[in-house]
Amino acid sequence: MTTTLIDATDAHFAWMLGEAPSPPGLTLPPSGVEKVGVLRWLRRRLAAGASHWLIVSDGEVVGLCSFKRPADAGTVELGYGVAPDRRRRGHATAAVACLVEAARGRPGLTGLMAETATENIASAKVLEANGFSRAGVRTGPEDGVLLIWRRGL
Repeated sequence: MTTTLIDATDAHFAWMLGEAPSPPGLTLPPSGVEKVGVLRWLRRRLAAGASHWLIVSDGEVVGLCSFKRPADAGTVELGYGVAPDRRRRGHATAAVACLVEAARGRPGLTGLMAETATENIASAKVLEANGFSRAGVRTGPEDGVLLIWRRGL
């Protein structure tokens, strides 16, 4: 299995939302990649200039990842998700490794951060495998208690 990242475009989001035909060489898992509301939100963020990537394994889009927020004091927040029926196969770990490399090539970036739910052990393991360390906790009105993770570049 080889997991790679492809720069996401509006045409990719149109396809994942059922508004356009599939791009050549790409398929979706039976469960889809993400909920429609999340895909629409990510598409709006893409139009506003956010960086998003498709997580692809053997021609199948198994997930999505992004730099969620603009850099703050040299640190950018990353986000990632893998389709439910494609989890526990190493795709997220490989995607985060690719995001770390992508961040190294961006001028002015000195670090990365991520947030996970306290009960999301799998995501914590993905971040630890990629050199992240727990850096704190925050409580949000929608998300509840979240662990904050950081790593330098």
